[in-house]
Amino acid sequence: MRLSTSMIYQQNMNGILNGQSIWQKVGEQLASGTKVSTPSDDPIAASQAVMIGQAQAETSQFTLARTFSRQNMSLELTVLESVVTAVTSASTTVISAGGVGSNDDRNTQAEVLEGLKAQLLNIANTTDGNGNYIFAGYQTTTAPYVQDPITKVVTYTGGHTAISQQVDSSRTMTVSNIGPQVFNSATGDAVKEPDGSIQKDLFATLDIAINVLKTPIADGDNAAREALQSSLDTANRGLRNSLNNVSSVQSTLGIQLEELDQLDAIGADRTIANSQAKSALVDTDWVSAISTYVMQQASLQAAYTTYKNMSGMSLFQINW
Repeated sequence: MRLSTSMIYQQNMNGILNGQSIWQKVGEQLASGTKVSTPSDDPIAASQAVMIGQAQAETSQFTLARTFSRQNMSLELTVLESVVTAVTSASTTVISAGGVGSNDDRNTQAEVLEGLKAQLLNIANTTDGNGNYIFAGYQTTTAPYVQDPITKVVTYTGGHTAISQQVDSSRTMTVSNIGPQVFNSATGDAVKEPDGSIQKDLFATLDIAINVLKTPIADGDNAAREALQSSLDTANRGLRNSLNNVSSVQSTLGIQLEELDQLDAIGADRTIANSQAKSALVDTDWVSAISTYVMQQASLQAAYTTYKNMSGMSLFQINW
């Protein structure tokens, strides 16, 4: 096979150009810290890196969702502590009212209960930092509880679907209970009335006690006193049921907050694993890259020297 001078020259030029290209590419890896700048660098690694990036984005979204969920549940827990305090005070008042002899004293006890009812109504209409009613379900802009100005009956007018949030790929939880779940419900072991019914409406329970305490009793009217005690017993059972129900809601929220902590830990581990996997795919292998860079630089310098020596030979001088 005969080699022409131009062919030899072209081969040397190609070697230099290829060497420069490889050397510059490795230099870019060292400068940028990544070995896959474009999909053409490594299509498989680039594709896998995209999938990992999507997984990381999803993990970040769930982390943010858990943050908001934790804020909502923590706020509700704080509010429920106030409910427990008020209901406990109401229960103490109802129990003590049974031994009160005069109409005036019973009326005073009724006024105490009215104050606690107003306090609980205000708690039931609590808003968050954005002005949203926390016990109104998805109807967050409307006060969930209203009181009739004449009958004083409290009615729930909020939404009937509790706010839920997806906090992980396969986990959705209630992050804000609706009012009836807190103020108008009872647990499975609630104390029953003599007729088998269950007193579970907190506001209606308070009304029973308030109304009977405001009703005057004539001296010697034993039947009225028995009716008074019967109504107070009903109110007391209702308050016990309400207190147990609120405690149950608190327990559920506490368990969910613990679960959020566990999901956060899992999410953090998942983030680290994804970051390591993505790094292995696209980040520069520093030992290999530096070694290649140095060797390619030496090879390129040798190619330059060879080209320089060959270009000085007489055969080149004759043809050029």
